[in-house]
Amino acid sequence: MGKGNQLGSEGEALARRHLDQEGYLILENNWHFHHLEVDIIAFKDDHVVFVEVKTRTTDDFGEPESFVDWKKRRAYVRAANAYMLEHNRNEEARFDIISIVINQNGTTLSHLENAFTTAVL
Repeated sequence: MGKGNQLGSEGEALARRHLDQEGYLILENNWHFHHLEVDIIAFKDDHVVFVEVKTRTTDDFGEPESFVDWKKRRAYVRAANAYMLEHNRNEEARFDIISIVINQNGTTLSHLENAFTTAVL
């Protein structure tokens, strides 16, 4: 496993632990729809939550969440629509980003609830 893949896997594990501690029910990990992948799909407070996890070793080039561009957001919305249809879910969907920086100074995790909506696409 490459260093980037290992960092990503570590970040996703931290994100799942965080969501679990916050009372989310994890429904899926690394769910695929065609070529699209959703890192985590969870459920809380009558919302199906689609979570993009961004893990970096530095925020020198911007916060990790700033790398979720409009293409990634559009892909998440397409995948979310497919998931909701495929699993016959009628709840509201929400899009969160969990931003993680792991380096020699420690680990920081930021959970941005409702980070984007379909209206901005």
